[in-house]
Amino acid sequence: MPELPEVEVVRQGLAPLVTGRRVERIFCSGKKLRVPVPLTELEARLPGCRIVGVDRRAKFLVLHTDHDDLLVIHLGMTGRLGLFPADTLRAKHDHLCFLLDNGFEMRFNDARRFGSVQFFSPRQLRDADPFANFGPEPLGRSFTAAYLQKRAVGRKLPVKGFLMDNRVVVGIGNIYASETLFAAGVQPLAPAGSLVREQWQEIVRSAKKVLRKAIKAGGTTISDYVNAGGESGYFQLELAVYGRVGQPCHRCRTEIQRVMIGGRVTFFCPTCQG
Repeated sequence: MPELPEVEVVRQGLAPLVTGRRVERIFCSGKKLRVPVPLTELEARLPGCRIVGVDRRAKFLVLHTDHDDLLVIHLGMTGRLGLFPADTLRAKHDHLCFLLDNGFEMRFNDARRFGSVQFFSPRQLRDADPFANFGPEPLGRSFTAAYLQKRAVGRKLPVKGFLMDNRVVVGIGNIYASETLFAAGVQPLAPAGSLVREQWQEIVRSAKKVLRKAIKAGGTTISDYVNAGGESGYFQLELAVYGRVGQPCHRCRTEIQRVMIGGRVTFFCPTCQG
């Protein structure tokens, strides 16, 4: 599943191509995604609107219109969002297409249909903010050691699961939680409440460094991820522990091990993270 760096790379590629463009028409395949496509609302509100910004919140892409509506897109397991000439033949799994005023279509393609496209009008946002319960962004200023230590007081949850809780911090998924904890030298099974300030400082520093490096590399391509231009990322070539079970640690040559935490496979070095 695309994680924060992959979604950020898509955002960076898409934003300059669609910002300022007017939506003229919408096509929907009629197939259900993870949640039903709000086609009636999309057709009633979007045609004639301009896209005025493309943001990211956690692993969601957020498109703003000049009518203060939000289009919130989650790529799921295999979702792709790209821009194509309108006369290009649509692909088999292009489920939602937005014709823009420059003759291009923004197309949401999702083979497994685990992604979602949601629409929020200003009134709907007042009644239910979709991000109300989300924690801070890991690359933002409010993601600090003091914040994490305060949230972790009394928590017995393994620190790996703690970092993957969107209510604590958003967007640190399975790959980058493993990589962050290795870089910080923290055992992933350690109870979150047992960590001291210095360990949280290393986690914050490492998370920011790992995520920024992954964004610069274009993300991590494990299976289906591609960016807005259809290109794969290459951060997987720099992974220190994720997916490397049985291979020697780059630092100490100890074999990388794996363990299940919260139903997710976790990779770590028993020596560097002892």
